[in-house]
Amino acid sequence: MNLDILAFAAHPDDIELAASGTLMKHIALGKKVGIIDLTQGELGSRGTIQTRYEEAAEASRIMGISHRENLKMADGFFEINEANKRLIIEQIRRFRPAIVLANAIEDRHPDHGRASQLVSEACFLSGLRKVETTFEGESQMAFRPSFVYHYIQDHYIKPDFVVDVTEFAERKMEAILAYKTQFYNPNSNEPETPISGQEFLDFVKARMAQFGRSLQVPYAEGFTVERTLGIKNLFDLD
Repeated sequence: MNLDILAFAAHPDDIELAASGTLMKHIALGKKVGIIDLTQGELGSRGTIQTRYEEAAEASRIMGISHRENLKMADGFFEINEANKRLIIEQIRRFRPAIVLANAIEDRHPDHGRASQLVSEACFLSGLRKVETTFEGESQMAFRPSFVYHYIQDHYIKPDFVVDVTEFAERKMEAILAYKTQFYNPNSNEPETPISGQEFLDFVKARMAQFGRSLQVPYAEGFTVERTLGIKNLFDLD
């Protein structure tokens, strides 16, 4: 299965929080989209590995994702090393996406910036034919995505571009709340965390509103780029 967009996330729910509106918008345009979670989020203060899988499956259903899987790297402790790069390269060559989305280049959680660098380096190496990989017993051909974009998470980073997600903002919040052990639930007996209160959900919507303001739309999501983007003419821009 070839995908148009392959989104990588250090943890299940990273994508939902930062880029799910963009993914749903492109799914509505007929694009095939997949998600690769690097870890199972096993160090989270709330929930379990099993509940994370159940919640990720429900969030994927809400978003309409074509494929999702987990590489089971060590939450909090995965490294930027050859073994982990090869795991990511295998997925890039398997799905051959035109666009890869990756974690924020720096953030409050150290896994996010580290995942950002790990995925970025793997995207480059995936295009080298002398880096040999196999998947399910089959040799893989070299492939490099055309674009790598980084979504913006907890820390504010000035975006290089924003995507109008107004039409999908409410469904984005529904996908986030599919992680019922992680986010605001007045009936939960789990310990409080920096993301478990109503104020965090308010922050997520406020960030979308902040990015939407530059387009004069209610809600948008922001991204940074790795290389200068080109356009056909000046009228291509919103």
